[in-house]
Amino acid sequence: MIHHVLLACPRGSEDASRAFYGGLLGLVEKPKPPALAARGGCWFTGYDAELHLGVEDDFRPARKAHPALLRPDLDALAARLVAAGHPVAWGDDEVPGMRRFHTHDPHGNRLEFLAPIVAG
Repeated sequence: MIHHVLLACPRGSEDASRAFYGGLLGLVEKPKPPALAARGGCWFTGYDAELHLGVEDDFRPARKAHPALLRPDLDALAARLVAAGHPVAWGDDEVPGMRRFHTHDPHGNRLEFLAPIVAG
C-alpha cells in the first residue's frame, strides 16, 4: 500500500495548489508537521489517496510521470476542470475496464483520473 505521492511545485505556489487540489478536486488539506511546514508546500487527502506538494527550487513539471486517482465522479470532475480552464484529454480503451482522462495541475504536473466502466 502506498502512503502518499509527492508532486513538485514552485516556491510560493501554495495558494494555487490549494485552489486546484482543494477547490477543484475537492481534496482536504492535511496539516504538515511543523518541521516540514517550514519548507513550504502543502498536503492533501481524499478518495483513498494522499498527495503531497513539495517545493522544488529548480522546479520542472512532471509531464510523463503522474499519479492516477480513482474518482467516482469522473464526468462531473472533467466538467469542473474544463470550466476552470484545465483542459482534459480523454483516454482510449488501453486500460481495460476503465474510463480515464489526463489533465495538468496549475504547475504543469500531469494527473490521471479513472473510474471503472459500469456495465449497463
